[in-house]
Amino acid sequence: MISLFKRSKTTDHKHSSIDDQITVNAFFDDHYFPHAQATKRLTHHDWSIYNKHMRPSLGRYLMRDLTNPVLDVWVREQLVAGYQRSTINKHIHLMNRMLNLARHWGHIAAQNPYQHNLKKLAVGDFTQRFLSEVEIDQLLKACRASRHPYLYLIVQLLLLTGARKGEARLACWKHVDLHKRVWTVPRSKNGRSRHIILSHAAVAVLHAVRVKSEDLLLPTKPDDYLFINPITRTAYHSFDTAWFKARAEAGLDNVRMHDLRHTYASLLINKGVSLYEVQTLLGHSSMQMTQRYAHLEPDLLHQRTELLTSIISKSRI
Repeated sequence: MISLFKRSKTTDHKHSSIDDQITVNAFFDDHYFPHAQATKRLTHHDWSIYNKHMRPSLGRYLMRDLTNPVLDVWVREQLVAGYQRSTINKHIHLMNRMLNLARHWGHIAAQNPYQHNLKKLAVGDFTQRFLSEVEIDQLLKACRASRHPYLYLIVQLLLLTGARKGEARLACWKHVDLHKRVWTVPRSKNGRSRHIILSHAAVAVLHAVRVKSEDLLLPTKPDDYLFINPITRTAYHSFDTAWFKARAEAGLDNVRMHDLRHTYASLLINKGVSLYEVQTLLGHSSMQMTQRYAHLEPDLLHQRTELLTSIISKSRI
């Protein structure tokens, strides 16, 4: 009995020693990324983050050697390099996911006092950015002057619909019903489809998009993208280069493209549209998400307080 027990322990130890010899590169390439492709809707962010921020500095380490001292240096070097804390937190999130899966699959010990998940960096209070009417005018003028064939139309569409830039980037003509004035997003951020209601102005922008594409000799069939890169003849990978230049020209360096969605919601609320209606228009699954966009102008709040003036004043007469 004793000899059998010892043989069993030896076999188990031998098996574990094989598992914990895997390098970080091998784990990501052969295990993590195939798993991500099968279980996640989008994986290009994981691929980009790993290849730029992990492979060069950590790829040759064994997974078992990714101890907290090593990872703390990795985080510190990113801070010194000037990366924003919110960006580094995305890298930390991927690293923690890899460590969790490595434990789950037996590549690293489940309990190691020197290999805990990394804590995310404090980023301070989240600030919303809403464009004023003057800023919107400045931005649109800069976008109109851009050499990018679609930037002016893209920014107008986002401001008029509150759509996410990714939804616009991957939209196809078959998703848009110009007669019913409805744009269907097959799969939104929450994994479900949603319908974007189009104003007459938004419909006019889409007509302008079609005209621009035809002028560029680009296809506008149902399966074609709304915004086709004339060089690659497929959807744009991003609009960032043209966007960064245009916002700088407008003096709005701190404005993100996602802030156009914030602005859409804020303007509607300031025009008296209810939070419930804005929630529906944005495609939010809960009122709590919409509440973040309820940025009311001080003048509007003063007007609301005046609604009680006549009632209370009567009681003093």
